[in-house]
Amino acid sequence: MSIQLVQEDHYFLVAKRMLEGKVVPFLGAGANLCGRPEGQSWKKGQYLPNAAELAAQLAESVGYPDPDDHDLMRISQYVEAKLGTRPLYDYVRDPFDALYPPTALHRFLAYTAGLLRERNVPRQVILTTNYDDALERAFADLGEPYDLIWYEAKGPDRGRFIHERDGSCAPILLPNEYDELEPDERTVIVKLHGAMVRADRARDSYVITEDDYIRYLTRSDIARQLPVVLRQRLTERHLLFLGYSMRDWNLRVVLERLGGSDVLVNQSWSVQREPATPASTKIELTLWGDRDVDLVFMLLDEYVDELTDQLGCLATAA
Repeated sequence: MSIQLVQEDHYFLVAKRMLEGKVVPFLGAGANLCGRPEGQSWKKGQYLPNAAELAAQLAESVGYPDPDDHDLMRISQYVEAKLGTRPLYDYVRDPFDALYPPTALHRFLAYTAGLLRERNVPRQVILTTNYDDALERAFADLGEPYDLIWYEAKGPDRGRFIHERDGSCAPILLPNEYDELEPDERTVIVKLHGAMVRADRARDSYVITEDDYIRYLTRSDIARQLPVVLRQRLTERHLLFLGYSMRDWNLRVVLERLGGSDVLVNQSWSVQREPATPASTKIELTLWGDRDVDLVFMLLDEYVDELTDQLGCLATAA
């Protein structure tokens, strides 16, 4: 594990493996900051909120009594305790219920899907812990087909994943026997913490409160609820973390639920802002160290631009 020197060979290797269908992009809340000007806060319909901004919006909506608390899980737990799950879901949905323009990262992943389709290469499996649908809209804008899978955090199907294709939804009841996915033919977007379902708010599902995370963490079979074809892909491919810090609780929970180090048997990369202090850098290196992930410290906007150029060059040369 090391701090990756961002040189041309890095972009070449990542882009080449992406063109071979061998990279699983993994999007965190920081992915939605791609393209947002420095110092600009979220703006409904223009810039998607990150976790801290969503927490602040929820706190403001209910008059949360501690203005210095910015913990999304705790604030969400408070809202649910005071008002119930449906009002919490309404407040969570509100910031996302607008037609945000996809970021350069979302468009890059949709563009990559087209290159894989042209080459008849197995499509991407894209993991995300975000609730919004900007990624799906980027695929729709380019006419790229995809299947959507999200984790169900409530109701009788709690703990299962829901599969949506072209507006039709169904729970995945028997993951080891499920054969309704075609990842060689269609991109699969997996929302590990639920989703805002634009067409039907009753289907919204969010792993967001402290209780949600406790249930998520204590389940030993989250990974086994994914169709077996997706589990195989996770262990056979490289992971490219985009918009995460290892100190994000979300990521650490997800990695453990997906099988810990078993999903990181190949070299993986994490693209993130350089920490503000040497101590923070040391913490990041230590936390990622157990997982053999190379760190790439740079702005996500710049990384996407460089990788897009490299992918285009390789596609043209092929």
